Amino acid sequence: MMDLVALRSLIAVDVHGTVAAAASSGGYTPSAVSQQIKRLEKDLGAVLLERVGRGVVLTEQGRTLVKHGQGILRRVEAATAGLSADQGEPSGPLRIVAFSTAVRGLVAPLLADLARTSPALVPELFERDPFEALDAVAAGQADIGLVHHWVGVPLHRPEYVAAQLVGFDTADLLVHRDHPLAGAEMVTPADLVDEPWASTPVGTICHGWFLYMFTGFARPPSVRFWSFEFASQLRLVQEGVAVALVPRLGRGALPDGVIAVPVSGPAPTRVIEMIWRDSMSASPAVRHVRDRCVSVFADHAEVFDPSL
Repeated sequence: MMDLVALRSLIAVDVHGTVAAAASSGGYTPSAVSQQIKRLEKDLGAVLLERVGRGVVLTEQGRTLVKHGQGILRRVEAATAGLSADQGEPSGPLRIVAFSTAVRGLVAPLLADLARTSPALVPELFERDPFEALDAVAAGQADIGLVHHWVGVPLHRPEYVAAQLVGFDTADLLVHRDHPLAGAEMVTPADLVDEPWASTPVGTICHGWFLYMFTGFARPPSVRFWSFEFASQLRLVQEGVAVALVPRLGRGALPDGVIAVPVSGPAPTRVIEMIWRDSMSASPAVRHVRDRCVSVFADHAEVFDPSL
């Protein structure tokens, strides 16, 4: 019989690229993952990993097993979820991955809600950006993910990963109170192309939107400060050295001296979705968390949209 734990570890190596990263994602030590895969190789009579320099890569046989193994794990998962559905009440561990502003603005109150509505459920939370969260859910290393993508910049997911709309989040231009645009009712990208920007790094989903916003301009926006954290960008704005585009979700109250100005043409809007493998659709825990997440977001909607 194939060791499904070892199979999941092999898939994790394929997703994350190294034994160490695969071990970290699954809560194992690198030694444990290596031993799992060696046992799997022995059971199957096949070499699944080969060493290249200081790292490892999947062999052709390893890639074939990963391709079929993902389907095997989803079928086992669907059967298990179907059995759980007969129990009715959500219970047991549930691994959740979410992007940073969702952790602060949505998942924290969601976890409090789950403690009241499903005390037998044991959620575990990991902060991941949308691309990483999608990979974790697709590979079976997380059960549920909260992801976002900007309108006009889709987040592509495998066909076996299902999604449900949670809500929408808007980003504002943040400027120092002495900035010439601080008193504007609305600004457009044409007003902003020459500003000294703080932005998330190239390759992040938010930077992708940032470039999309300035599509068609003769020159790119002037980014002088690069930071993953919106809190750091906000601090740069507070000191008057940059402007930034920061979403409302998880932003909290703005500090003294920082003004939020709405943007149009296009309006910076994030689509927030919950994702899960469709093999988990029958799980009471997944169904319950999906429903509660949408409800919690609706209850906090005025935080994300001051016009409500």
